[in-house]
Amino acid sequence: MSMNDDLTVIQRCVDDLARAVGRIQPQLDGPDLRRVRADTDHLRESVALLRASAATEQHPRPTENLVTIPDTPYDSSLWTDSDDEGLGARDRHAP
Repeated sequence: MSMNDDLTVIQRCVDDLARAVGRIQPQLDGPDLRRVRADTDHLRESVALLRASAATEQHPRPTENLVTIPDTPYDSSLWTDSDDEGLGARDRHAP
């Protein structure tokens, strides 16, 4: 399945949940059901945000300022005056 199909399935499940909560509301109206209703609304908003995020990821922004880093080794003469970090100086031994 594609991501769009998966998001559609999630949206359908959240809609089914909202309908089920609406059906039991006349029998169980109270603070617990209001919390479930609020959670259901929050899930709807989250799925909408997820859909929007997925839509922008499918169409990424152009990356104009990419810097290419070569795979060739660096010139070792650049580091002649430095120690190997964490290993100490070259002419000394670790304790």
